[in-house]
Amino acid sequence: MKLVRFGAPGREKPGMLDAKGQIRDLSKHVPDIAGHVLSPNGLAKLRKLKAEALPLVRGTPRLGACVGKVGNFIAIGLNYSDHAAEAGMPIPKEPIIFNKAPSCICGPNDNTITPKGSTKLDYEVELGVVIGSRARYLAKAKAMDAVAGYCLANDVSERNFQIERSGGQWGKGKGCETFGSLGPWLVTKDEISNPQRLDMWLSVNGETRQHGSTRTMIFGVAHLVWYCSQFFVLEPGDVIITGTPPGVGLGIKPEPKFLKAGDVVRLGIDGLGEQQQKVVRFKM
Repeated sequence: MKLVRFGAPGREKPGMLDAKGQIRDLSKHVPDIAGHVLSPNGLAKLRKLKAEALPLVRGTPRLGACVGKVGNFIAIGLNYSDHAAEAGMPIPKEPIIFNKAPSCICGPNDNTITPKGSTKLDYEVELGVVIGSRARYLAKAKAMDAVAGYCLANDVSERNFQIERSGGQWGKGKGCETFGSLGPWLVTKDEISNPQRLDMWLSVNGETRQHGSTRTMIFGVAHLVWYCSQFFVLEPGDVIITGTPPGVGLGIKPEPKFLKAGDVVRLGIDGLGEQQQKVVRFKM
């Protein structure tokens, strides 16, 4: 299944794509694409519905983030071998975990707002993993049982905040408003035969900046879900974004290329759809 959330910010409704890629309204069946709806039982109930029998959503409504009410928004740093090389960093011996503020989550085509004081705004195309079952101290062999599905994500970053003003933590450069676009769809895991075989790309103003594959992930999806569960409880609706391939603005030689107001960023991952964001200036 491909599950969506559509409508105005804060008032999104749950939906499902039919065989023609049209949105069908799920709001009479579930309150949101969130929490227990993403559990194995919740998804099983949705699978019993015939998409074509659901109300058709007319027009082209705004798409919200494909997961609602995210409690824990987890990110993994330096998780692609070619990106680590680009950054001149050693291959991590264990996953680098940090958090993005859930308040940064936005729709896949919403504008990216340049935060106040920003000088080094950057982009990162990433595979998102959506948790469907409560998980604590998972066995490695059972890690994928906790996964509901996958989505496309842009881990927008402010490198000055992240690195030069970090105070030893990356959070302030990763959690600003609109720094976590998710979607367009949540694709259930049965539709993705191997999450370690997905091509991914990102362009800025039509210029390809990133082109990579989840094949070069240092720690794969199953390992990351298992690993995270050893340190904190994962709940249905939590999201783990899993790192980015090379080509980020910070790594471009001889001079980094950061985003500026007016830039248009497009990105995609095989089977998970595409996003487009326009960079805009901060306004009160």
